[in-house]
Amino acid sequence: MPLDWSTDPADAVRHFAHRLAVETDVSDVAAALASGTPGFVLLDSRSPAAWAQGHVPGAVHLPGTEIAGRAAAELARSVPVVTYCWGPGCNGATRAALALARLGFRVREMIGGFEYWAREGLPVQTADGVSRPEVDPLTAPTTVTCGC
Repeated sequence: MPLDWSTDPADAVRHFAHRLAVETDVSDVAAALASGTPGFVLLDSRSPAAWAQGHVPGAVHLPGTEIAGRAAAELARSVPVVTYCWGPGCNGATRAALALARLGFRVREMIGGFEYWAREGLPVQTADGVSRPEVDPLTAPTTVTCGC
């Protein structure tokens, strides 16, 4: 089936501008955290077992199923939130972001999730401390850049 190219460019502008307003990526989150003043809280919405396997250092752990009952007491509405879950094959971060938005929080989803965080060789924290996984050359090539 051939692609339908009838979408109005103005519709595409609205769509992509909206996505950029509600999503961010692993590289942008890492750069913001490295700055020391990211301007947001990074929220890991995975289960306690997943959190224990490894998480982004400095992230707040609030499982998606507990957001409705705990977010108002544990997060400041004045501080934006960036959510993440496992990765592109999981919509847990999307559900977490929706739950937070419904509670009045300013929120974005970190696309790629923890999977791409780890695959890009960024710091991972466990009970044993912080380590850096080996970089996956398919997600973070060292000899080329996407140029974005």
